[in-house]
Amino acid sequence: MSIEIDWLAFFHVFVAALIGAVAIVTFYALGLRMLVRAGRVPLVTPAEFTDAITVMSEKELKHAAKQAAKAAKKSPLSEGQKRFALVLAYLCFLVCGAAVVGGITLIVVGH
Repeated sequence: MSIEIDWLAFFHVFVAALIGAVAIVTFYALGLRMLVRAGRVPLVTPAEFTDAITVMSEKELKHAAKQAAKAAKKSPLSEGQKRFALVLAYLCFLVCGAAVVGGITLIVVGH
């Protein structure tokens, strides 16, 4: 009994996975960038964890929220440009989601 590896198929899977990963990361980063340009800075408050992880204090959270609001007000873009950047951000996130769903579909349905 001998085992043979189809190296060409292995290479195709490797390249497809690499391109998919790069595309998802690129579109997600571009989406975040457009979201910030649209004046909607994502500010995520940290959850409470054990002592092993340092958590931001209330003062630090208020300061970060104040900075995010200040950055949103200082945007040099017009309202139309902000709206366009927001639409681009949502489109980038949609592409990321479609790539993930497409990959899962290929794994589950495809052979």
